[in-house]
Amino acid sequence: MGKRRCNVYSASMSVNDNSVNIKQKRGAHGPYHHGDLRAALIEAGLDLLQQREADDIGLREVARHVGVSATAIYRHFPDKDALLGALAHEGMKKLAAMQRAAEAEAGGGPDGFRATGAAYVKFAVENPALFRLVFSCAPSINLLDSELGKVGSAMRALRENIAELMPADLPEYERKVAALRAWSIVHGLSLLMLDGQIEYDEETIYRVICGTTL
Repeated sequence: MGKRRCNVYSASMSVNDNSVNIKQKRGAHGPYHHGDLRAALIEAGLDLLQQREADDIGLREVARHVGVSATAIYRHFPDKDALLGALAHEGMKKLAAMQRAAEAEAGGGPDGFRATGAAYVKFAVENPALFRLVFSCAPSINLLDSELGKVGSAMRALRENIAELMPADLPEYERKVAALRAWSIVHGLSLLMLDGQIEYDEETIYRVICGTTL
Protein backbone atom coordinates (compact mmCIF):
# COMPACT_ATOMS: atom_id res chain seq x y z
CA MET A 1 0.00 0.00 0.00
CA GLY A 2 1.42 3.39 -0.93
CA LYS A 3 1.64 6.38 1.35
CA ARG A 4 -1.89 7.62 1.93
CA ARG A 5 -2.66 11.31 1.99
CA CYS A 6 -4.56 11.69 5.23
CA ASN A 7 -5.28 14.56 7.50
CA VAL A 8 -6.83 14.89 10.90
CA TYR A 9 -9.69 17.30 10.47
CA SER A 10 -10.81 19.07 13.60
CA ALA A 11 -13.45 21.69 14.09
CA SER A 12 -15.23 23.35 16.97
CA MET A 13 -18.92 22.63 16.59
CA SER A 14 -21.76 24.22 18.51
CA VAL A 15 -24.41 22.00 20.02
CA ASN A 16 -26.80 22.98 17.24
CA ASP A 17 -24.25 22.31 14.48
CA ASN A 18 -23.33 19.01 16.02
CA SER A 19 -26.87 17.68 15.82
CA VAL A 20 -28.07 19.18 12.56
CA ASN A 21 -29.69 16.93 9.97
CA ILE A 22 -29.81 13.98 12.34
CA LYS A 23 -32.26 11.39 11.14
CA GLN A 24 -34.36 9.59 13.67
CA LYS A 25 -33.86 6.24 12.01
CA ARG A 26 -32.12 3.15 13.29
CA GLY A 27 -28.52 2.66 12.22
CA ALA A 28 -26.12 -0.04 13.29
CA HIS A 29 -25.98 1.48 16.79
CA GLY A 30 -29.61 2.57 16.98
CA PRO A 31 -30.92 6.09 16.31
CA TYR A 32 -28.39 8.80 17.05
CA HIS A 33 -29.45 11.46 19.54
CA HIS A 34 -27.79 14.64 20.73
CA GLY A 35 -24.19 14.22 21.80
CA ASP A 36 -20.69 14.04 20.38
CA LEU A 37 -21.36 13.15 16.76
CA ARG A 38 -17.72 13.32 15.75
CA ALA A 39 -16.78 10.70 18.36
CA ALA A 40 -19.70 8.51 17.25
CA LEU A 41 -18.56 8.71 13.63
CA ILE A 42 -15.01 7.72 14.58
CA GLU A 43 -16.33 4.80 16.62
CA ALA A 44 -18.42 3.69 13.64
CA GLY A 45 -15.37 3.92 11.38
CA LEU A 46 -13.37 1.79 13.79
CA ASP A 47 -16.17 -0.79 13.85
CA LEU A 48 -16.17 -0.96 10.05
CA LEU A 49 -12.39 -1.40 10.01
CA GLN A 50 -12.92 -4.66 11.88
CA GLN A 51 -14.79 -5.92 8.82
CA ARG A 52 -12.90 -4.51 5.83
CA GLU A 53 -9.94 -2.47 4.61
CA ALA A 54 -9.86 1.31 4.88
CA ASP A 55 -10.17 1.79 1.10
CA ASP A 56 -13.55 0.02 1.21
CA ILE A 57 -15.09 2.40 3.74
CA GLY A 58 -17.13 5.38 2.53
CA LEU A 59 -18.39 8.48 4.31
CA ARG A 60 -22.01 7.74 3.51
CA GLU A 61 -21.64 4.22 4.89
CA VAL A 62 -20.26 5.59 8.14
CA ALA A 63 -23.17 8.03 8.32
CA ARG A 64 -25.63 5.18 7.84
CA HIS A 65 -23.83 3.14 10.48
CA VAL A 66 -24.50 5.90 13.02
CA GLY A 67 -27.94 6.77 11.68
CA VAL A 68 -27.37 10.33 10.45
CA SER A 69 -27.50 12.06 7.09
CA ALA A 70 -24.53 12.47 4.78
CA THR A 71 -24.74 16.21 5.36
CA ALA A 72 -24.08 15.69 9.07
CA ILE A 73 -20.84 13.76 8.54
CA TYR A 74 -19.48 16.37 6.11
CA ARG A 75 -19.71 18.96 8.86
CA HIS A 76 -17.04 17.01 10.73
CA PHE A 77 -15.08 15.34 7.92
CA PRO A 78 -15.04 17.21 4.59
CA ASP A 79 -13.69 14.19 2.73
CA LYS A 80 -12.65 10.57 3.20
CA ASP A 81 -9.02 11.42 3.86
CA ALA A 82 -10.08 13.55 6.84
CA LEU A 83 -12.03 10.65 8.31
CA LEU A 84 -9.21 8.15 7.72
CA GLY A 85 -6.73 10.55 9.30
CA ALA A 86 -8.89 10.73 12.42
CA LEU A 87 -9.22 6.94 12.51
CA ALA A 88 -5.44 6.55 12.15
CA HIS A 89 -4.86 9.00 14.98
CA GLU A 90 -7.29 7.07 17.19
CA GLY A 91 -5.60 3.81 16.23
CA MET A 92 -2.20 5.14 17.27
CA LYS A 93 -3.61 6.22 20.62
CA LYS A 94 -5.08 2.77 21.14
CA LEU A 95 -1.77 1.13 20.27
CA ALA A 96 0.16 3.38 22.65
CA ALA A 97 -2.36 2.72 25.45
CA MET A 98 -2.13 -1.05 24.89
CA GLN A 99 1.65 -0.87 25.14
CA ARG A 100 1.56 1.23 28.30
CA ALA A 101 -0.86 -1.22 29.92
CA ALA A 102 1.34 -4.18 28.96
CA GLU A 103 4.42 -2.48 30.37
CA ALA A 104 2.67 -1.71 33.65
CA GLU A 105 1.32 -5.24 33.98
CA ALA A 106 4.80 -6.68 33.44
CA GLY A 107 6.23 -4.43 36.14
CA GLY A 108 8.41 -2.26 33.92
CA GLY A 109 12.10 -2.79 33.32
CA PRO A 110 13.31 -5.35 30.74
CA ASP A 111 10.15 -7.42 31.18
CA GLY A 112 8.06 -4.33 30.59
CA PHE A 113 10.01 -3.50 27.48
CA ARG A 114 9.46 -6.97 26.05
CA ALA A 115 5.78 -6.75 26.94
CA THR A 116 5.39 -3.55 24.91
CA GLY A 117 6.85 -5.34 21.88
CA ALA A 118 4.49 -8.28 22.26
CA ALA A 119 1.57 -5.88 22.67
CA TYR A 120 2.56 -4.13 19.45
CA VAL A 121 2.39 -7.38 17.47
CA LYS A 122 -0.84 -8.44 19.18
CA PHE A 123 -2.48 -5.11 18.31
CA ALA A 124 -1.48 -5.53 14.67
CA VAL A 125 -2.88 -9.06 14.44
CA GLU A 126 -6.12 -8.16 16.20
CA ASN A 127 -6.63 -4.93 14.22
CA PRO A 128 -5.07 -5.56 10.79
CA ALA A 129 -6.92 -2.89 8.80
CA LEU A 130 -6.49 -0.25 11.50
CA PHE A 131 -2.81 -1.12 11.92
CA ARG A 132 -2.13 -0.73 8.20
CA LEU A 133 -4.10 2.52 8.14
CA VAL A 134 -2.13 3.94 11.05
CA PHE A 135 1.17 3.57 9.24
CA SER A 136 -0.10 4.52 5.80
CA CYS A 137 -1.37 7.81 7.23
CA ALA A 138 1.42 8.46 9.71
CA PRO A 139 3.90 11.28 9.04
CA SER A 140 7.38 10.16 8.07
CA ILE A 141 9.58 9.48 11.07
CA ASN A 142 13.32 9.48 11.48
CA LEU A 143 14.07 8.04 14.89
CA LEU A 144 17.67 9.17 14.54
CA ASP A 145 16.70 12.82 14.05
CA SER A 146 16.64 14.97 17.15
CA GLU A 147 13.94 17.23 15.66
CA LEU A 148 10.43 16.10 16.64
CA GLY A 149 8.44 19.14 15.52
CA LYS A 150 7.41 17.64 12.17
CA VAL A 151 6.17 14.40 13.72
CA GLY A 152 2.51 14.07 14.65
CA SER A 153 1.71 14.07 18.36
CA ALA A 154 0.66 10.41 18.50
CA MET A 155 3.74 9.25 16.57
CA ARG A 156 5.94 11.48 18.70
CA ALA A 157 4.53 9.86 21.85
CA LEU A 158 5.28 6.41 20.49
CA ARG A 159 8.86 7.34 19.70
CA GLU A 160 9.38 8.88 23.13
CA ASN A 161 7.87 5.85 24.87
CA ILE A 162 10.26 3.54 23.04
CA ALA A 163 13.28 5.76 23.71
CA GLU A 164 12.49 6.00 27.42
CA LEU A 165 12.71 2.22 27.72
CA MET A 166 16.33 2.20 26.55
CA PRO A 167 19.17 1.93 29.12
CA ALA A 168 19.69 5.33 30.73
CA ASP A 169 23.48 5.23 30.41
CA LEU A 170 23.44 4.99 26.61
CA PRO A 171 24.40 8.13 24.67
CA GLU A 172 21.37 9.83 23.09
CA TYR A 173 22.22 8.77 19.55
CA GLU A 174 22.71 5.15 20.62
CA ARG A 175 19.38 5.24 22.43
CA LYS A 176 17.70 6.28 19.19
CA VAL A 177 19.50 3.57 17.22
CA ALA A 178 18.36 1.00 19.79
CA ALA A 179 14.81 2.32 19.58
CA LEU A 180 14.86 2.05 15.80
CA ARG A 181 16.21 -1.50 15.99
CA ALA A 182 13.51 -2.52 18.48
CA TRP A 183 10.75 -0.91 16.45
CA SER A 184 11.99 -2.57 13.24
CA ILE A 185 11.84 -6.00 14.86
CA VAL A 186 8.28 -5.78 16.16
CA HIS A 187 6.98 -3.96 13.08
CA GLY A 188 8.56 -6.46 10.73
CA LEU A 189 7.24 -9.37 12.78
CA SER A 190 3.77 -7.81 12.72
CA LEU A 191 3.77 -7.50 8.93
CA LEU A 192 5.04 -11.05 8.44
CA MET A 193 2.12 -12.33 10.50
CA LEU A 194 -0.43 -10.05 8.83
CA ASP A 195 0.74 -11.16 5.38
CA GLY A 196 0.48 -14.84 6.35
CA GLN A 197 4.20 -15.48 6.01
CA ILE A 198 4.33 -16.91 9.51
CA GLU A 199 1.56 -17.99 11.86
CA TYR A 200 0.59 -15.88 14.84
CA ASP A 201 2.02 -17.56 17.90
CA GLU A 202 2.73 -15.92 21.25
CA GLU A 203 5.67 -18.21 21.92
CA THR A 204 7.27 -17.19 18.62
CA ILE A 205 6.77 -13.53 19.45
CA TYR A 206 8.31 -13.99 22.88
CA ARG A 207 11.36 -15.83 21.54
CA VAL A 208 11.97 -13.28 18.77
CA ILE A 209 11.72 -10.34 21.15
CA CYS A 210 13.61 -11.90 24.07
CA GLY A 211 16.28 -13.33 21.82
CA THR A 212 17.24 -9.89 20.59
CA THR A 213 20.05 -7.99 22.27
CA LEU A 214 19.41 -4.26 22.22
